[in-house]
Amino acid sequence: MRLQKKKTSPRAKRLPAKSRAPAAPDKYILRLFVAGATARSHQAVVRVRELCETILKDHVLLEVIDIYQQPKLAQVNQIVATPTLILALPVPVRRFIGNLATIADLFSQIDLGQKVRITL
Repeated sequence: MRLQKKKTSPRAKRLPAKSRAPAAPDKYILRLFVAGATARSHQAVVRVRELCETILKDHVLLEVIDIYQQPKLAQVNQIVATPTLILALPVPVRRFIGNLATIADLFSQIDLGQKVRITL
């Protein structure tokens, strides 16, 4: 009885889908809900814009929504506290509620795959 070697095709050498690193998304969609022109709202807008300009650059769409001016959007998105940052794309949708003052924590929670330290 002769043993034959199995021929391996190029497909067989590929890594399984689960072990491959996910590709970086092409576009991020962020929605920031704030309540009026308070200092806390202003600080949240500044921090999120900084995130968008320094890391995400041309790959982001940022919507800043004042819940006093657009209460229907707050109701549809089930906003219960402000500031609230919703990362709509890529899925899964993620929500960050409360103090957005520490942008380093925001980077780690969004999981951009980059370790960046920004201080103001």
